[in-house]
Amino acid sequence: MSELTIGILGGGQLGSLLCLGAKKLNINTVIYCDDKDAPAQNYANAFIFGDYKDEIKIKDFINKVDIVTYEFENIPFETLDLINQFKEVKPKPAINKIVQHRLYEKDFINKCNIGTARYVSIKEKSDLNSNIKLIPGILKTCRLGYDGKGQYKLNNPSDIENLNIDFSQEYILEKMINLKKEFSIILTRFSHSVHSVYEPIENEHENQILKYSKIPADIDNKIVSKAKDWASIIADDLDYVGTICVEYFMDRNDNLYVNEIAPRVHNSGHLTINSYNISQFENHIRAICGLGKQELKKLHDAKMINIIGEEIVSYRSKKYSDNEFFFDYGKKEIKANRKMGHLTVIQR
Repeated sequence: MSELTIGILGGGQLGSLLCLGAKKLNINTVIYCDDKDAPAQNYANAFIFGDYKDEIKIKDFINKVDIVTYEFENIPFETLDLINQFKEVKPKPAINKIVQHRLYEKDFINKCNIGTARYVSIKEKSDLNSNIKLIPGILKTCRLGYDGKGQYKLNNPSDIENLNIDFSQEYILEKMINLKKEFSIILTRFSHSVHSVYEPIENEHENQILKYSKIPADIDNKIVSKAKDWASIIADDLDYVGTICVEYFMDRNDNLYVNEIAPRVHNSGHLTINSYNISQFENHIRAICGLGKQELKKLHDAKMINIIGEEIVSYRSKKYSDNEFFFDYGKKEIKANRKMGHLTVIQR
């Protein structure tokens, strides 16, 4: 066994795949999660079940690890900050203060001279009536929410009156883009200007949940170059260490916009496990452990299908060919709109 042990906050599918990436490098993992049934415990060397604000259990976790990372960005900042006083957290906690808040995130991106959809802060319903120029638009909670949660589509100003939401929360209204394509850039940053950048991954959503991803993406080289440059600028400006995902929109006139930053490994990058010599997960482990950059090589074109809810039942009974790779996340409870697994198909 390696003497190095990584602590991972969060025990879902991303945590599971991080554990597998660490195993390839002979590095131990300890999962800390507030879900006693977290599937990542099946892949880690140790598992701690506890609330993210339970300081006693968090300190036990700290004592068992050498370095800490996380599988999702909504770990309380106070928890990350506490851990960072004893064991280094990578990516650093200050990054989460930005990306946990959609308004701060958009402001940061614009300060990097990078384009986003037009947006405005919304604190009360009257703010919506004052900004009808941004409608059609999407009203989003500034904090939390993913896979379409906490989002409200406003097709015309009359939709404002039908909203039944709690305005004590902070919101952001984003102008809707005449969307042509969505894609992501996954990048692992080791240090300043030392990056491994995966080729753009084209994404399709159903019911606001990622359903299909593929490489190569059907976009021209000029857009590819700009998207990679923007992702590199964002990672360097954040002084980021590890794997990061930048999600993009492209409109009907081929204008490019950053939609969101995910300061972690990302669902769209699952296909890197089978299509590259080094997956996004292994690269994240390499970066946070200071193992250094290795040359990234694409081995195959690929597509990935997310398996949602009850779909998992039929996938579990299928037979697969040697170019198909089925990943069952091992979640005990099947729920509607829950990501239960994925299938990657490579072109040999």
